[in-house]
Amino acid sequence: MHITSQDICAAADQLKGFVGFNHKLGRHIVRFSEDSFGMDVADDSIIPSHEFVWQASGGEVMTLRRELIEVLLAQNVDERLNITEPLRVYLRRNDLPEIAAQRRLRA
Repeated sequence: MHITSQDICAAADQLKGFVGFNHKLGRHIVRFSEDSFGMDVADDSIIPSHEFVWQASGGEVMTLRRELIEVLLAQNVDERLNITEPLRVYLRRNDLPEIAAQRRLRA
């Protein structure tokens, strides 16, 4: 199966759920409703999963961060998050640089 960076970016944009930082646990957690986090997660830390995996690199350039995708994988709800094969290939290919793309955050 031939997977391009465009396939990987599209797979990242199709992630489902929300990520929030739980201050009590000191780690990110995933929920599938923005309202289901509870008091230990500040509202301003809640972000859609498809935006969580991208990190600003300067201007409109963002980097698809492997370590942030791994945070999602650690939740063990791959199917619900919609983690697909292109993202798994991206994680395995540490020999290639992370993808940097010009993009804008979307809600």
